[in-house]
Amino acid sequence: MNNKIEKWTSLKYVQDYLGVRRETILQWIAKRDMPAYKVGRLWKFKLSEIDDWIRSGGASDDAEKKSKN
Repeated sequence: MNNKIEKWTSLKYVQDYLGVRRETILQWIAKRDMPAYKVGRLWKFKLSEIDDWIRSGGASDDAEKKSKN
């Protein structure tokens, strides 16, 4: 069993990790339920949650079409 605690990640790190712009991530948080947590004025992320969200189709073009209907 792996009891290692996952560190929080910054918005800048997630930008680099996914290769997308800051504005894209902020839109995904607002419109597509991207898992993110506000800590003071900063957004923080868990990469395992981001990976799960992407695998479930959260960042796909289909998700945007569904949210507009």
